[in-house]
Amino acid sequence: MSLSEFISQYEAAIRLSFFFGVFLMMALWEVIAPRRQLTQSKSVRWANNLGLVVLNTIILRLIFPAAVVGMAAFATKNGWGVFNHFTLPFPLVVFLSIIALDMIIYLQHVMVHAVPTLWRLHRVHHADLDYDVTTGARFHPLEIILSMLIKFAAIMVLGAPVLAVIVFEIILNAMAMFNHGNVRLPLRLDHVLRLLVVTPDMHRVHHSTEDNETNSNFGFNLSLWDRLFGTYIDQPRKGHIGMDIGIHSCRDPKQATWITGLLTLPFVGKIEGYAINRREWSKPE
Repeated sequence: MSLSEFISQYEAAIRLSFFFGVFLMMALWEVIAPRRQLTQSKSVRWANNLGLVVLNTIILRLIFPAAVVGMAAFATKNGWGVFNHFTLPFPLVVFLSIIALDMIIYLQHVMVHAVPTLWRLHRVHHADLDYDVTTGARFHPLEIILSMLIKFAAIMVLGAPVLAVIVFEIILNAMAMFNHGNVRLPLRLDHVLRLLVVTPDMHRVHHSTEDNETNSNFGFNLSLWDRLFGTYIDQPRKGHIGMDIGIHSCRDPKQATWITGLLTLPFVGKIEGYAINRREWSKPE
């Protein structure tokens, strides 16, 4: 059995192992070297954030039993997608597929900030009053479904092979937990790492309550997309210790933390100045 066949056969177990392994590593790191002092009850936040993760997992399994791996296999079998029309070395196809999927996730992230209706869904992710490893997996079920449909379309257009999709999903999940971690990295190491990948300090800027900082640093894996498309901000205006996390208009823990509030959040309140990729900022009077 080849490595590709092994990974495809045991995809679910491999992904689950990576998820729990990275989650436990980040959770321990947050205890040993936290970047910020948490302001909310960690047990309450974790119970609700992880409860939302479980709910989303169940919903996805019910609606899309084969998920992205099934779509990749179907596209390959039927010869769909760009990469199925060119003769390229398989490792190169895997590499290019991963890079292309990462760019699509970046563009998707920009889109859910730019379109008011989609920002309503994405607010669930941003409304977290603290920032740690569980924030990285906290999304409204409707946004999770939308994201899955976008991945389906991307896989069909690209013709990404099964191996590339599995590897990308593992990297995406692991990096989402890493760059949402409330962890402290040496500043010099952070500077070097963010030349290639998104670090916790880089992505934390994106969770600022300041409008133009919220609409920056959209990447999850590679940092080059933000630099290339002009959405990169190096540091938060108030610094990582002084910056406020969350959304100005959603500070009530019942709405911003409890799962009942998170599920109804897209349908309440005004959008205000976060949508349409607002980039300007003026000093409050």
